[in-house]
Amino acid sequence: MFKSALAIFTSLLFIHAGLAPAAAQTVNNAAKKAPAKKVIAKRPAAAVSRTVAKGSLNNREKLVRKVSVVKGKRQISYQRVSAAPSVPVVPPVMTAGDLAGLNLTPDPLALRSNVALVIDQASSQVLFEKNSSVALPIASVTKLMTALVVVEARLNMEETLTVTDDDVDREKHSSSRLRVGATLSRDDMLHIALMSSENRAASALGRNYPGGLPAFVAAMNAKARSLGMTETHYVDSTGLSSQNVASARDLAKLVVAAYNYPIIRQYSTDPKYMVEPSGHAMQYNSSNRLTSNKEWDIGLQKTGFINEAGHCLVMYTRIEGRPIVMVFLDSKGRLSHVGDAARMRKWLVEDQPNNLTRVKMVRADEG
Repeated sequence: MFKSALAIFTSLLFIHAGLAPAAAQTVNNAAKKAPAKKVIAKRPAAAVSRTVAKGSLNNREKLVRKVSVVKGKRQISYQRVSAAPSVPVVPPVMTAGDLAGLNLTPDPLALRSNVALVIDQASSQVLFEKNSSVALPIASVTKLMTALVVVEARLNMEETLTVTDDDVDREKHSSSRLRVGATLSRDDMLHIALMSSENRAASALGRNYPGGLPAFVAAMNAKARSLGMTETHYVDSTGLSSQNVASARDLAKLVVAAYNYPIIRQYSTDPKYMVEPSGHAMQYNSSNRLTSNKEWDIGLQKTGFINEAGHCLVMYTRIEGRPIVMVFLDSKGRLSHVGDAARMRKWLVEDQPNNLTRVKMVRADEG
């Protein structure tokens, strides 16, 4: 029994001793066939940045990684560059109409203007109406009343007026091509104020009225009352102040009254005009591109813009031979008021050729 157990143990020991060298040999051969892979530790990006950058980066610099190949070898370098300054997010400007909730009023033409009024002047029929009784800032549409007061005062139109420091816009800081000290006739001042909405010209017209600017503004408000413009108030002759307000219905009355004067019709619709302030030739262009559009027959027009008013446009035009008064206030976009006029004209010609439909839009909060 003991001999048998000893024989078995001796056999196992022999087998184990014979196999171990073979296994070790296999491992060694594998190690020879697959040499150990060389491991290169990568330098952290932060370490590279600290090594390359000389001194800390300021808040207007950043480190740019560049990869290049030189003689077949890939090279990496880092370079300091000035970072683009961050642009602050400016919230959209809210107009007086937006603040009053007029932008919530829908209309079938999807107009960009918060206020619109279209009247067939021959029949006094309202063809389209949207928030037309709400008084809003009217910007340079104010200059239409400025022209009416100047013309009706029968002042000497050849009198030379001088631009002074009082005519400089210190409220909106708008630019002007008329320098302080420039001289023009009252006629030329009126021409460029109507056609090109020249603010210093309009200011000079009011300031050179008998009694000065206060008397001129009083005459503007008195004329508004005489025309039945009950929702209108003026504080200056330029429209730069947002306190110059009127409703679309009031402005339609002003357009009709101003249309009675050929000088206002001509000056407001001229596409361009040359003046010579202090002897230097200078060409002004119309602020309304429709005046040079042959598809339009415009008898009178005036544009306007300040942030509180948005883009504004009033016109006396003929469509299919009929006299039409158009008023657009508080429009969004540089050419949106002109676009609204084109949409309205198309609608009148193609969709309402007989003017059988009267469209009235009311304020959203009035239901």
